[in-house]
Amino acid sequence: MLSTVSPMTVTRSSLEEMLETIKRRDEQPKDIVPALPVRPISKARLPSARRSLPVDFKIGDSATPTATLVTPKYLITTLKEKEGKKRDRHLNKENNDLGFQCDGDFGSNKITKVKVFPLHESPPCATNEESWQNDYSDLYATHSTSPSVTDESTSGGNVNCVLNKEFQVWCQLSNGQWKSGKIESASIEDSLVMLSDGSVVTVPRGNILPANPDYLEGNDDLIRLSFLNEPSVLHNLQTRYYDDQIYTKAGRILVAINPFNDVHFHENEFRTRKKLMYPLVHAIAESTFNEMMRGEENQSIILSGQSGAGKTKTASIVIEYLASLGGHNDMQHKLLQANLILEAFGNAKTFMNHNSSRFGKLIEIHFNSTGEICGAQIETLLLEKSRVAHLSKGERSYHIFYQLCSGAPSHLKEKFNLKSSREFDYLKQSGCLTIDAVDDAQKFHTLVEALDVVQISREDQENAFAMLSAILWLGNISFQIIDSENHVEVIADEAVASASKLLGCDVHDLMLLLSTHHIQAGNNSVTQKLSSEQAIGMRNTLAKSIYASLFDWLLERINMSLKIDQQKAWRSISIVDIYGFESFQRNSFEQFCINYANERLQQYFKRHIFKLEQEEYNREGIDWTRVDFNDNQECLNLFEQKPYGLLLLLDEESKSVHATDLTLVNKLKHHLSSNPCFKGEKDGFFSVLHYAGEVSFSTTQIYMRLELWCRLF
Repeated sequence: MLSTVSPMTVTRSSLEEMLETIKRRDEQPKDIVPALPVRPISKARLPSARRSLPVDFKIGDSATPTATLVTPKYLITTLKEKEGKKRDRHLNKENNDLGFQCDGDFGSNKITKVKVFPLHESPPCATNEESWQNDYSDLYATHSTSPSVTDESTSGGNVNCVLNKEFQVWCQLSNGQWKSGKIESASIEDSLVMLSDGSVVTVPRGNILPANPDYLEGNDDLIRLSFLNEPSVLHNLQTRYYDDQIYTKAGRILVAINPFNDVHFHENEFRTRKKLMYPLVHAIAESTFNEMMRGEENQSIILSGQSGAGKTKTASIVIEYLASLGGHNDMQHKLLQANLILEAFGNAKTFMNHNSSRFGKLIEIHFNSTGEICGAQIETLLLEKSRVAHLSKGERSYHIFYQLCSGAPSHLKEKFNLKSSREFDYLKQSGCLTIDAVDDAQKFHTLVEALDVVQISREDQENAFAMLSAILWLGNISFQIIDSENHVEVIADEAVASASKLLGCDVHDLMLLLSTHHIQAGNNSVTQKLSSEQAIGMRNTLAKSIYASLFDWLLERINMSLKIDQQKAWRSISIVDIYGFESFQRNSFEQFCINYANERLQQYFKRHIFKLEQEEYNREGIDWTRVDFNDNQECLNLFEQKPYGLLLLLDEESKSVHATDLTLVNKLKHHLSSNPCFKGEKDGFFSVLHYAGEVSFSTTQIYMRLELWCRLF
């Protein structure tokens, strides 16, 4: 077969090709806009030949004590660094150390309890991106190519990389603290590390983790860090905190560290600066709202963290901003006032927080198709009823009691026989009656206005204030012993007379209720006299049950005012704000329930962040390094397992007429000793090993709480 060659296909020299290219470029019009790159038609992720997560990326269960996680389904990830401002503070390498008390699991190193020691300021050190990349180029080459790195599972990071050069590292000392330093020399088992203070220590190889370069210090998104081990993450959060940056992103999560003072950053300022995309609560709220409008799907925002982390304030910011996005109408105003009412009746001053939410809540805000609020539904759970009768030193009961005593008008004080808060035993027992810079009287007037907005009549308001006054007088009721068996009767004084009048019952009936117990045995009724301890417990249980019923009634009235217009309702955003994990010297049934709820929430978080994401990677065949994390399913089984979980065993004992605190603890030990999250102790105590730490409970206190509740009802 013959072939012909066209003149256009004759081979040309490279010089001729270059000249032809320049000629064609010069002939093009100068104002033509360059073509945009073609976007793939498929929305699926296109894995590269090699796609992997850093091998040092290991997640554990420790959390900074004052961290709040706000988790929406959508979060804008493009952030812009702060412009026109240089840091006037640099961390001294001498004290560039995080003193972490470690006892748990993060990555492969055992860490659960973290105590952050302060950093100190020092002279600035010059770093830039180019020099950093040059210094760490060998490190990253080793990171991506060395097959032995992935086998370093016991070190929790790229230890093989940092052992070969004088890179900055974190080393865990014998006292559990993390200190920064540089590798001087290394052997198979140990490494010689020069700390930032100039001292040299020998550290086991497994106690060394790589540190991020100075170039990444204070990054506003943790995902951008080269190494995500625990000391590196906490050091980054601490650096930002000392630079007054309390918010930091972690992908779809926003980490907020409580500054324990007012942060004057309002929604108007965010609206003018939001193009910069700072990691802020306002950005979480707006991105969630936008995702709802674009995707036509219901959204949710979850707030989680330990007690005192600032969840209540964060929830208020979210609600206020969503309300502003939903238009300025009557429903928006009612929603904001409803939140104020719930804070008055459900919040209190604690040791960690002046406005701590003592109940969990789910607020479901409904929007119409144009984005306007058309109603809301509020659900509450786990109200801390014990706060009505028992307070720790330096804490207060619910705000409403002090507001009522300080701000009630004279005719109400006379009608309810109200006195100063220092006259009531329930309020004065903690030695704390006021909060700095808070005017309880003014707060009461604001509360009354809010009650008017949600359409609670003045008559119903007075009835609610009467119940609050009755609770205060119940706390002043005292008893006297009448026989050698420590049986008591109620002292007939102003307290019992005022309480019975406000409750609308006969004073004699109230005295019998508080000093005796009726047992129905078939057709026969037996009356037993109560001891002093039992009578005080009965009095306190009555006061707590009245307050819980009042709180439920108030919530029902608020929901009636916020009733959803079903004809206009389109999509919703739910906000979950629940108790933080709690562990005190004396833990009762409230802490038992609170920590169980947090355990369940923790599992939900891990399932959606780690489990489901990794399952999706496996389905798509992506080559990556698996992220290890602690699964708390064993602890949930301890509570929920049938037929011998903690909840079912407690329920069974509360119904038994022969049950005592001793039979309860023996039953728990018999059925639950095989669970690694349960520890049976001496003297009627048992412990639960939660994800956030070990909590000890007294079966005597739990049994008494259940017994008194059953007696009352």
